[in-house]
This record gives sequence, structure tokens and C-alpha cells, in this order.
Amino acid sequence: MHNGVQVAQVWIGTSGWSYKHWENGKFYPPKMPAAEFLPFFASHFPTVEINYSYYQLPPRKTFELWQRKVPSGFLFAVKASRYLTHMKKLKDPEEPLSRLLGNASGLGKTFGPVLFQFPRRWDLDLTRLQDFMHALKAHPKHRYAFEFRHESWLTAPVYDCLREHDAALCLPVGWGIPLDVQLTASWTYVRFHGGQRSHFFEDDELEPWARRIREWRDAGVDSYSYFNNDTLWQGRPAAIDNARTLRALVDG
Repeated sequence: MHNGVQVAQVWIGTSGWSYKHWENGKFYPPKMPAAEFLPFFASHFPTVEINYSYYQLPPRKTFELWQRKVPSGFLFAVKASRYLTHMKKLKDPEEPLSRLLGNASGLGKTFGPVLFQFPRRWDLDLTRLQDFMHALKAHPKHRYAFEFRHESWLTAPVYDCLREHDAALCLPVGWGIPLDVQLTASWTYVRFHGGQRSHFFEDDELEPWARRIREWRDAGVDSYSYFNNDTLWQGRPAAIDNARTLRALVDG
């Protein structure tokens, strides 16, 4: 407890964990077999965003395997398949949604939030979003975040729709994606795509976010933050270093 408010959880990790350029001592020890990457990652970070599921939905048994490889208390965020968000644009979502949530529920207690990332060229369709929210209600209550990449979605009626369902407006940082720092739920979700000066985030760019995350935590708002800048920066994995720095700044 902090001033009578339940102190919330701060989850900081990366988007994906299996990258060739993180091997051979860059993050993973030399000669480490790929099957050991996830347990090694989970010994350094409390959470990861599954990016692979955006391109191809893994079978339930894969999610079950991932769950067995991480310690108790670890959380996976699951990025919804582009079939649902980009090809179907949420139209007739029942079947792909059931498949996504059915497979991902193989994560058991490690199943964290689900992220729906919208296409950059898809402008506001409030009815489609409302219908989709209704479709989500057919499933067990869960945390859902929405990353809108067209500015027309960043509007009061959309925020009202998200608030009604305790769904989070994803806060995307960088890549020229429109950002409006709004809380629409009792929790929030931040995606760090790229810094202002390079794909790496300098400390002065992370400090304002660390301050926000501390404020959210102290106000009882859980936050999930993931670094999507997986490439190397000066020979080091940018996302790993940035995630560690943000954690230190929040804890500092």
C-alpha cells in the first residue's frame, strides 16, 4: 500500500525474445541452444510481448510449452494476428478471435494482455470497434490494448468505448505514430518503437516515461511497456539495454 492506494505492477520487457543478432554473447551466451533462450530471457525480465503471433498464430501446444519454460509470475503479452486486424479489419471477428484466445489461453497464469495493432491507413470506424468489443464479451474477461496508427482514431468517442470495457489505449512511442497520452483503463500499455535520434532511446527520452510510469504505479495503475527496437545499436541489442535502463529509472 502507498498512501492508502494499492501499489500497482510495472511490467517492462521487449517485443520478442528470439533474434539472431542477440546471440553469441550480445545477450544470449555463446553456443546457447535456441530452446534455452526463453528461460534465459525470463531470468532477466518479468514479461515479453509475443510478436510471432501477429504473423502466424501458434498452436495451443506452443503456448503451453512457452508457459512451462518461464518462472511463476512471468507474463506474456500476446499480439493479435494481422489476419484479424489488417486483413479482416475486425469484420466477422468471432471465429479468428475464438482461435486466438483459445490457443493463447494455453499460457495459463502467464497469459497477460492482448494487443490489437491497427493498420496505419485504416481510419476511424467506430461501429466496427463497438461490434468488436461486443464480440470480446463472449470470452472470459481479459485485458485488451488497442494501438491505433491513424490519427482519426484518437478521439473522445473511441476513448469512451475503450473506457466502457476497461480496454487500454496503447501508447506508441516513435516511428511517427500518432500519440495521445490518455488513460482509458485501470491499466495501460506502452510500446517503444524508436527514439528521436536513432532507433535507440537515449536516457533523456526515457526519463519522462519513467516519471509517468512511477505516477501510474503510485495511483494504482498497472503498466506494461515493451521495446520493439530489437536491432543492434553500437554492437549492443538496443531493446535489451533500453528496457534495463527504463527499469532502473523507474526504480531510481
